[in-house]
Amino acid sequence: MSRLAQTHGLTDIQQEILSTVRDFVDKEIIPVATELEHRDEYPTQIVEGLKELGLFGLMIPEEYGGLGESLLTYALCVEEIARGWMSVSGIINTHFIVAYMIKQHGTQEQREYFLPRMATGEVRGAFSMSEPALGSDVSAISTKGVKVGDEYALTGQKMWLTNGGSSTLVAVLCRTDEGHPEGTAPHKSMTTFLVEKEPGFGEVRPGLTIPGKIEKMGYKGVDTTEMILDGLRIPANRVLGGTTGRGFYQMMDGVEVGRVNVAARGCGVAQRAFELGVSYAQQRHTFGKPIAQHQAIQFKLAEMATKVEAAHAMMVNAARKKDSGERNDLEAGMAKYLASEYCKEVVEDAFRIHGGYGFSKEYEIERLYREAPMLLIGEGTAEIQKMIIGRRLLEEYRFQG
Repeated sequence: MSRLAQTHGLTDIQQEILSTVRDFVDKEIIPVATELEHRDEYPTQIVEGLKELGLFGLMIPEEYGGLGESLLTYALCVEEIARGWMSVSGIINTHFIVAYMIKQHGTQEQREYFLPRMATGEVRGAFSMSEPALGSDVSAISTKGVKVGDEYALTGQKMWLTNGGSSTLVAVLCRTDEGHPEGTAPHKSMTTFLVEKEPGFGEVRPGLTIPGKIEKMGYKGVDTTEMILDGLRIPANRVLGGTTGRGFYQMMDGVEVGRVNVAARGCGVAQRAFELGVSYAQQRHTFGKPIAQHQAIQFKLAEMATKVEAAHAMMVNAARKKDSGERNDLEAGMAKYLASEYCKEVVEDAFRIHGGYGFSKEYEIERLYREAPMLLIGEGTAEIQKMIIGRRLLEEYRFQG
């Protein structure tokens, strides 16, 4: 276990869970990740292993068959998994955001129906806000849910669904205008629908099509898709929480958890990049000595390690704040922003340390170099994080003139 990125004050149970996950990553993920990633192959065996470890139920309460662990435990597990292969952490993240939203905002019937099967990984979650034309402007969504008798008909096009093909439950944000007077703020006329579907591609249920995987430069293995809704009928009891108009708040609460997760992913990828860089620097010789003994490389290693440590500390702080019941949007935004930026920088420095070999697909750093950019845009771009941080700072430090 490395000196860097240690977390103090963990319970024996938390340490045991992390040790188990770290062992699984070292034995079952790292040896196969690069090969699977190059083939863009879904990591079926790894996912089955995560099910056996109970990780799909990590934060689901014990009464619903989960482990009832904290956001901190979850974030530290994600950090370990991303250290092995970032795509695997993405498979878990979207599942957890949906489980968290159902736990926090669902009706009792929704919790009892979905959470026990989500805890075992039998039901696998994805969530969907983004659309082809709107990017970060969630308030501009155009997918509509229209009341038809005791059902809703959903119509529109969604984009960037992680787990879009492999999931069996999608939390979908739609605009529902019924019951909201004209002039209502856009975010107050949005509703989250819990949409069940078959896994796979094509028309997976009447009115619902998952066209296929989006080809990406990195973050491979995990399926990222579009979703087309064409009059998809959903019963009214599948409105999250049973009341329309609450979808925006529900999704933003879930995204706060997701931002801590992205920060944890950045920490994990940066840790792995540092491990690869510091190892290679001691093996590669130039001018009669290992390059690690050249001051230029030592300076890089010092900067990389400091960034790994700082990002980890901010991620842990954001998770602990959410666990304590306090508002954590400022801390989550800061952690996500810093961890993703530092991850990119640490990966690039490790890539530079590898020299020409960093450009070769034989070396793991090549994969990390393509994966790191996703963290700069996932769960809100760096620019969106800075907007959130700036607004919250102005609330906290309002000028009293």
